Amino acid sequence: MTATASFTIDSPLGPRTATVAYERKGSGEPLLLLHGIGHHLQAWHPVSGVLAAEYDVIAVDLPGFGASAPLPPGVPYDLATVAPALGALCAALGVERPHVAGNSLGGLLALEMGRLGLARSVTALSPAGFWSQAERVYAFIALRAIRAGARSLPPAALERLARSAAGRTALTGSIYARPGRRAPEAVVAETLALRGATGFERTLAAGGPVRFTHDLPGLPVTIAWGSRDRLLLPRQGLRAKRTIPGARLVRLPDCGHVPMNDDPALVARVIRDTALDTALDTEPGSGTRTGAGPLPRP
Repeated sequence: MTATASFTIDSPLGPRTATVAYERKGSGEPLLLLHGIGHHLQAWHPVSGVLAAEYDVIAVDLPGFGASAPLPPGVPYDLATVAPALGALCAALGVERPHVAGNSLGGLLALEMGRLGLARSVTALSPAGFWSQAERVYAFIALRAIRAGARSLPPAALERLARSAAGRTALTGSIYARPGRRAPEAVVAETLALRGATGFERTLAAGGPVRFTHDLPGLPVTIAWGSRDRLLLPRQGLRAKRTIPGARLVRLPDCGHVPMNDDPALVARVIRDTALDTALDTEPGSGTRTGAGPLPRP
C-alpha cells in the first residue's frame, strides 16, 4: 500500500519541505528502488515482491512523478538537490545507507547517492549520464515525443489500445523489449503517470548538462544494460565501465530500457548479487564473487 512521507530538504532557497509517495514491504537490509523519468514506483512491481523476501524494500515515486508532490516552487530538480533529498527521505524513514537500485534517471540518482556516501551498494540499470551529446539529444527528443503521445490520447482510446498486445507495443514499445507482457491496467496507469508528471520538463532541463564522471572506489557497483535498449544505447555501458573501473558491467539479454518487466528474475538476481558484495569477499572489478557464478556480461 502506498504511503507518504514529508521531510526537510536542503535547497538553494534554504530548507524546504518535500512530500513523496512510497511503498515499503519485506524485512532485512534496506533496499531503495528508484524509477526513471516519467515513470512511477509501480515500474518495480515485477521484482519488488521477490526482493522483499530478503530485503526491506522501499520503492519511491520521485518528486514530481507518480503520486509524489512536486518540489516546492523554485527548488531545482537537479542531482545536487534530489540525491540528498532521497537521503533525507531515508533518514525520515529510519533507514541508514540503503542498497540503492535505480533505472535510467533513477540509476543516475543511485550513482550520485553512492558518490555522496548515502548508499551501501548501487545497481544502476541503463543509467542516464553516460551519453554523448548526440545520444542525449536523441533521448530527450524521444522522451518528449513519448510524453506528447501520452498527453494526446483520450482516456477511452488509451484503455482500448492497452487491451491488445499490438496496442501495448504502440504505447510502450520504446521502453520495453516485450511490451505485450505488460498488463493492460499497468500500461494505462504508467501512461497516465507520464501524462501527469509535473516534474518532467524541469527534470529534463536540469539533465541537459549532466555527465556522471566520478569513480566510486570501495563501493559495490553494478551497471546493467538491456541489449535491446532503444532509448539509452547499450554502448553507453562501456563508458560507464571506463568511468567506474571497479564496477561490474552486466548485459541483460533481450531486455529494453526498463528491464524489470522484460526479465524480472534476472534483474532481481543482479540486484541481490550487488547487495551481497557488501558482505562477501570480492575481487574488485572481476565480475565474480565468492559463492556465485559470473553474471551475464557484454
